[in-house]
Amino acid sequence: MNSDFSQKAVINTLDLGWSLSPLPGIERKYLDRIGDEIARASSLVKYSPESSFAEHIHGGGEEILVLEGTFSDEHGDYPTGTYIRNPPNSKHAPYSKEGCILFVKLRQFNAQDDSIVRIDTTTATWHPGLVPGLSVMPLHEFDGVGTALVHWAPNTIFNPHVHPGGEEIFVLKGVFHDEHGSYPAGTWIRSPRYSKHAPFTKSEGALIYVKTGHLNNPL
Repeated sequence: MNSDFSQKAVINTLDLGWSLSPLPGIERKYLDRIGDEIARASSLVKYSPESSFAEHIHGGGEEILVLEGTFSDEHGDYPTGTYIRNPPNSKHAPYSKEGCILFVKLRQFNAQDDSIVRIDTTTATWHPGLVPGLSVMPLHEFDGVGTALVHWAPNTIFNPHVHPGGEEIFVLKGVFHDEHGSYPAGTWIRSPRYSKHAPFTKSEGALIYVKTGHLNNPL
């Protein structure tokens, strides 16, 4: 699904239904995917209350942003707003007592990217962006691939620019805009290498997850 990384992909995840996983109580919304149960994948994952996943190894790493509820494993509890990176060949047995919804990216790490990351984005520091009205919370960077949250105040305009290594956005709050369209909360956007745009916000402002540089060698 959306396996041609030379093409732009836009999905309003609120329009997607949940698909059953092999485990009861765990459902998914697919964004891009290459493979079956062992896949390079970007998805939304929903845990029903008191659901769990058997212990497993992430051969290519796992990146998680907790969107709703509390996600847990044997290492701790991760409430809404927690950003998690589990490096290649890490393992855990995840579960959720109250239920949760996650944005998850699997098997997309550089093999040398072995950092374990846990960030509470509700308390982490925001830094001034490149234009007035823009604030950035860096989450991770390795070998030219950067991940951050970006807060756009209402009526913020950014300069036209090019993403040589591609760009991926998940709109968390508000409405994000560029000359190609308007993207409300819940929208996932993947733009290919050397794509360009001039993004802005209107009266709603926006909060977005952003990853850049990772489409130079997506497989």
